[in-house]
Amino acid sequence: MTKPTIIIAEAGVNHNGSLELARKMVRAAKEAGADYVKFQTAVPELVISTIAPKAEYQKETTGKEESQLEMCKAIHLPLSDYEGLKALCDEEGIGFMSTPFDLVSIDCLAPLNMDWWKIPSGEITNLPYLRKIARQGGRVILSTGMSTLAEVEEAVKVLEDGGVKRQDIILLHCTTQYPTPPEAVNLQAMKALDELGCRGTGFSDHTTGITADIAAVALGACVIEKHFTLDRTLPGPDHKASLEPAELAAMVRAIRDVEKMKGSGIKDVADVERPNIEVARKSIVAARDIAEGEEFTVENITTKRPGSGISPMEWDRVLGQKAKRAFVEDSLIEL
Repeated sequence: MTKPTIIIAEAGVNHNGSLELARKMVRAAKEAGADYVKFQTAVPELVISTIAPKAEYQKETTGKEESQLEMCKAIHLPLSDYEGLKALCDEEGIGFMSTPFDLVSIDCLAPLNMDWWKIPSGEITNLPYLRKIARQGGRVILSTGMSTLAEVEEAVKVLEDGGVKRQDIILLHCTTQYPTPPEAVNLQAMKALDELGCRGTGFSDHTTGITADIAAVALGACVIEKHFTLDRTLPGPDHKASLEPAELAAMVRAIRDVEKMKGSGIKDVADVERPNIEVARKSIVAARDIAEGEEFTVENITTKRPGSGISPMEWDRVLGQKAKRAFVEDSLIEL
């Protein structure tokens, strides 16, 4: 059986800058069965200039009046809150992760000893940022939205040159659009990422629903990252493309079922189906009453269930032999 998929419940900034809401999201992610709950850590003024425009989806979900910087300042938690969120995760028994978006945020998160550093798609071409992440010495999950394979490989090389082993890097295929339309998902791109020889490949999902996540696991994704919210009607840029807690729980259950379904890859008879071989397969039987000494022909034998007698694959061997005893119609032929 394959190793369990790492499921990351992406809280992101869906707490809308409320520590109380963030704490509720930790508990909701744990209850849904996720392995990690992940936030986004940033000092907005260090990430976004005053002239940076909003993305179109952000304009649709939050309006056009405020700038991208004003929007992000309103929904980010202060850096001092993350230590408490990490402690809450430890208390609840769920892994803590947060994506840093600037160099100061890396320093904020470094003492929290996260299992993984998560690099967002937008930082894949940020050389100073990549180098600082590499210096932290931990394992890395790298999202690859908006990137060519060459850009991904270059980022991996920067991390590697900084001391991160390729076997400590997981690459997440991603399409950076909220929500992502089905025709833009391109799950087969995970195969191309596999060629870079990292620890594994996963999927950071921005589609609606859970179909893409289930398909990604079936195709071999070792990590699934999915945005969730306590309420999709809340104001903010990411809520509409997020799962609510019950949907997140359904995704977790579906992924765990798919893991079981993937199996060993060996084609053989499953233990659960062995009792049905006799029921579903056929044997060579008498098509009519056959007298002792009569020759078996295509007129007096046929194939019918059950499969407890001579296999029809022995048909040619049986034809032409003589009956050692009499057989009534439908009885199993014996040699």
